[in-house]
Amino acid sequence: MARFKHYDYNQTSMVVINYQDQLQPGSFEYALHYLVSEKLDLSAFHQPYKNDTEGRPAYDPAILLKIILFAYSKGITSSREIQWCCETNIIFKALSCDTVPHFTTLAHFVSSQPQAIEDLFEQVLLICDQQGLLGHELFAIDGCKMRSNAAKEWSGTFKELEQKRQKLKRLIRHHLSEHQEKDRWESEEELDRDIRKAKTILTLDKAAKKVGHFLQQSQPRIGQGKRSKEVKSNITDNQSAKMTTSKGTIQGYNGVASVDKKHQIVIDAQAFGEGQEHHTLQPVLETIQERYKRLGISKNLYKEGIVVTADTGFANEANMKYLHKNQINAYIPDNQFRSRDPKFKDQKEKYGKRHQIPGKPQAKQLIPASEFQFDPIKMTCICPAGNKISHRGTRDNDQGQPIVYFEGRLLQCRNCHKKHRCMKNPSAANHGKGAGRQVSFLLNDKRPPSYTDWMKHRVDSPHGKQIYSHRMSVVEPVFGNIGTNKGLNRFSLRSKTKVQGQWQLYCLVHNVEKLAKYGHLSQ
Repeated sequence: MARFKHYDYNQTSMVVINYQDQLQPGSFEYALHYLVSEKLDLSAFHQPYKNDTEGRPAYDPAILLKIILFAYSKGITSSREIQWCCETNIIFKALSCDTVPHFTTLAHFVSSQPQAIEDLFEQVLLICDQQGLLGHELFAIDGCKMRSNAAKEWSGTFKELEQKRQKLKRLIRHHLSEHQEKDRWESEEELDRDIRKAKTILTLDKAAKKVGHFLQQSQPRIGQGKRSKEVKSNITDNQSAKMTTSKGTIQGYNGVASVDKKHQIVIDAQAFGEGQEHHTLQPVLETIQERYKRLGISKNLYKEGIVVTADTGFANEANMKYLHKNQINAYIPDNQFRSRDPKFKDQKEKYGKRHQIPGKPQAKQLIPASEFQFDPIKMTCICPAGNKISHRGTRDNDQGQPIVYFEGRLLQCRNCHKKHRCMKNPSAANHGKGAGRQVSFLLNDKRPPSYTDWMKHRVDSPHGKQIYSHRMSVVEPVFGNIGTNKGLNRFSLRSKTKVQGQWQLYCLVHNVEKLAKYGHLSQ
C-alpha cells in the first residue's frame, strides 16, 4: 500500500518576509514602486492635508498611489476589495508596507484630487519621452464609451422629467386612496400588505421629491452644434449622457484617448459627457499641443509634421476646416470612404451589415426615397400612395450640403395601404406611436469644393490609405488592455472631473506597464 507524507491543515506557521524582496526588478510592481518613490513629484497630493500641527497622521499619498494603481493593473476596482487585498495579498503588503487603509480612504483619494492625477499623468508621460518610448511620428485618437454611475431611467428633457414627476404623484395618490378605503385590518396578511404599500408610498414620494428638487435647482442642457436644441438631462449625474453603442443605449461617458504609435503610449486621456465624438477633436488636439509645449517635448507639435489619425466619428466640415486652417497633418475619413474603395466593393454582400447579429433577421427594405415625387421649386413631396407629405425644413449635413426633409402625418400613414412596405414599424403607428414616413433629398450637389472634399482626397490617395491603416493597430489594443485585462467596464465616480481622473489613472497604469516592459528603469 502506498505511503504519503503527513500533512495537517490545522497548524500555525510563522514566515519571515522581506517586503523589498517581493518587488522583483522587471515586474510591474517594481516599476510602479520605483517610479512613485524615486521619480515622481507628489507635492500636488500633499496640499489638501492640514495636519502638520494637530490631527492624526495620514497615509502617505505614495503608499495610496501604489496600492490603487497596482489594484487597477489587476482589474480590481472596488475599494473594499483593495482593502481586503492589503490584508491578505503579499504584493499589496509589500507595496503598502503592511498598512491597511480603510476603503473610504482609498475611495476618497481617487475622487478628491483629479488635478493632482492629471499632473501625475503628465509626469509619467515625460518619463516615457525621456526613455525614448514616444516616436513623435503618428498618434491615433479614439473614444471608448462606458456606463457611468447613473441610471438612464432617470434621464429626460425637462418636459419629460416633469411628466415623470406627475406620474409619480398620481401613483402616490392612487396608493393613498386605496389605503384610506380600508378602515380596519381584517387579518395579519392584510397588515403585511399594507406595510409593504406604505413603504412603496414612501419610495415614490422620495423619487418625486428628487425629480422636483432637480428641476428647481438645474437648467436644461443644451447640445452643441448649429441647432443647439435641448438634450436629455440626468438627475443622478447631469454631466453624463445617453449614448448609443453596439451593445445598446447606455448612460455614460466617452473616454477619449490619444495614443502614440511607437509603443502605444497614451499621450492624452479625457472624458466627455456626450456621445458625438466630432465635438471632442479640437479640445483634444489643443490639449496635446499645449501639454507638449509645457513639458518641453515639442515647441509646435503639428508644424513638425506629426501625423494625426482618427476614425469617422470625428469627421465633420468644421473639424476639417480647423485641420486645414492650422495645417495639421491629419487623416480622418468620412463615413463613406470604404464605399469609394474598390477593395470593399463586395464587402456588404459577402459579410452583411456591420454589427449584424448571426441569426437575427435583416432590416426591412423600405420603399426608397427615389419613388417619392420631389419638386425642389415648389418644395413639395408626393408619396407613392399619392399623398402630399409635410415639409420639415432644410439643414446642412456634416459635409455642408443642404438637405430638405419631409415627413408624413401619422394619421395619414396609419391608414395607408402601403404602410407595411413604407414604414419601419407600422404596428406602432396603429397605436398612435412614432411618426409617419420620413424622407430627405439633396438640394444641390453642384456645390463648391469643401474642406471635407480636401480630406477625402487625402484619405483616398494611396499614401493616405497606407497611413490610415495604422490607426486601428495603434489605439484599439489600448482599449482592449484597459477594458479586458484591467476590467474597466464602467466608471464608478460621478461628474466629468472625477470620471476624467479615473480614466487618466487607468491610462497611467497602461503607460507604467509600457515603462516596465520597454523602459530602462534603475535596478
